[in-house]
Amino acid sequence: MVRVVARRREGYTQDVEIEGGHTIVADEPVELGGNDAGPAPTRLLAASLAACTATTIEMYAGRKGWPLEGIEVEVEMDYTGPVPDQFTVTVRLPKELTEEQRERIRVIATKCPVHRALSGGSQIEVREEIEPV
Repeated sequence: MVRVVARRREGYTQDVEIEGGHTIVADEPVELGGNDAGPAPTRLLAASLAACTATTIEMYAGRKGWPLEGIEVEVEMDYTGPVPDQFTVTVRLPKELTEEQRERIRVIATKCPVHRALSGGSQIEVREEIEPV
């Protein structure tokens, strides 16, 4: 289990502590009432997808001994409302890879944990706790 805690700084600005000693700031843009002190949570979701996809590909290619200098993963999110309804992942690979290697990387890109979670592979339970008086 990994523990992540978001604590309100002010307005919509959240200090997010991630187990392992990491802290990030999340916020909403000014036009949505935030202070724009950090990326919006949905943008962090897209960033997680891009980073996870890149890492998953690099781990796989590293085990195979494939060259991946200059790999880049871009994620674009589309909205029809407040919730992203489509993610487009573009993987930019070095030209030295064969078509077979590129095809395998396209498959591996769909296996990253964030991709799988977004594709419906995770359950979310919401609980409440009342602070003692």
